[in-house]
Amino acid sequence: MPWVVGIDEAGYGPNLGPLLQAAVAINLPTDDLAGWETLRPVVRRHGGRWGRDGRLVIDDSKKIYHGEHALGKLERGLFGLFGWVPQSFAALTTSLLPAWCADELQREHWYAGECNLPQDTTANQLRHDREQYLFSRPNGVSLLTPYVILTPTPWFNRCVDVTQNKSQLLSSGLAELLQWLWGALPAGEFFMIYCDKQGGRKFYGEILRSAAPHAEVLPELEADHESRYRIAGPTLNGAVTFRPRSDSESVAVALASMLCKYLRELCMMQFNQFWVKHHPGIAPTAGYPLDAHRFFAEIAGTLPRLQLTPADVWRIK
Repeated sequence: MPWVVGIDEAGYGPNLGPLLQAAVAINLPTDDLAGWETLRPVVRRHGGRWGRDGRLVIDDSKKIYHGEHALGKLERGLFGLFGWVPQSFAALTTSLLPAWCADELQREHWYAGECNLPQDTTANQLRHDREQYLFSRPNGVSLLTPYVILTPTPWFNRCVDVTQNKSQLLSSGLAELLQWLWGALPAGEFFMIYCDKQGGRKFYGEILRSAAPHAEVLPELEADHESRYRIAGPTLNGAVTFRPRSDSESVAVALASMLCKYLRELCMMQFNQFWVKHHPGIAPTAGYPLDAHRFFAEIAGTLPRLQLTPADVWRIK
């Protein structure tokens, strides 16, 4: 059974809050690389009334994160399939982030590691889901603990100040995710990596070669609709495909999409709680343009009192 890896991001477009990138790896049968049929006993895609048949809802986060208990939908899908019952934000992020990301995150002015989890469901529900779904997966199907790159605003700004191009952050994050994968996947086992197109670019050979300098990177297709590469080396054997809207086509990419969205929403929840405390009455923000400008204009006068600069809060690109 090959390893199928989904890579996705959340928070590239906002002016406030962190950028998230994640990789999720599942071993799946060769005849079902998308994974929907294999995992049908335990998961279903979004559609109709949520939870109507009890299975976990896994899909593009944009389809799941809306309406009542939006955060709970992400929690049940992610935690149920991975078997997690985390007690705090710090415990969850420590298990998913590399050390440099965890250090940068803990320096954020809004960081609240003691934030209790789960937020929008119950620990009893998660334990029930773990017993029902974790141990009823089809034989042979397993998931690696995901790997997440979380880029807070100050680090984002320092990097963009050097490169003058925020797309470089996506590229460097992708390279780090791939380097983690090379070390985490069993040597020599075949892998298929699926990733959404990044900024509409066609060519990814340079990024792949930087992540796998001892392997051969062979372009198979470099077009607007899809870019596809073979990776071959002493311990690497697989393919990487970049395709728009991959998160709705693959269980692995959907899980990466949901994980990025969940972690970003937890960060923005803490961000808003911090600013409500220091600026009572301010309406919360999701950090996206237009509303982000409103929010930043309201807090700008408070920054000096908290010994914060605009670059600590607002992205320069």
